[in-house]
Amino acid sequence: MPDSAAAPGGIRLRPAPDGMPSDDLRPPVVALSGDPFSALKVLQLVARIERGRAVRVDDLVDVLNAANVDWLFERRVVVDVLVALQASWMTDYRNAGGIVLADGPYGPTVLIEGSSRVDPWIVRRVAREVAACREALDAFGRLDRLGSGA
Repeated sequence: MPDSAAAPGGIRLRPAPDGMPSDDLRPPVVALSGDPFSALKVLQLVARIERGRAVRVDDLVDVLNAANVDWLFERRVVVDVLVALQASWMTDYRNAGGIVLADGPYGPTVLIEGSSRVDPWIVRRVAREVAACREALDAFGRLDRLGSGA
């Protein structure tokens, strides 16, 4: 006769049945302004764009959506990240020439200067976003329950 008494922490798992489909599915994510995970994806792309040449923001949005099919990026989210990046540049270097946001004939553009100081600076910005993502994950991991309901 099976043991029917259940005690806290007494769960024992057996291997999954043969043919069990994988649960490695991810829900779609809508990129949000102010979200470190969204900013991280945008910054990783910005770190790779050509320097000294204006790039359409809509092209960045298209690349982000094509490369991250389980995400949805809108122009406003990408612009918000770029504005924050530009503000950080101006704070760190006291000039507006390093990251230039402008309205081009085909929509908003971003131009990043081609100096040797840009790459290390962007790498540090990305590292800060990674740290913010880790903090968010740690905070989520400490949650016991999502809400006060059942």
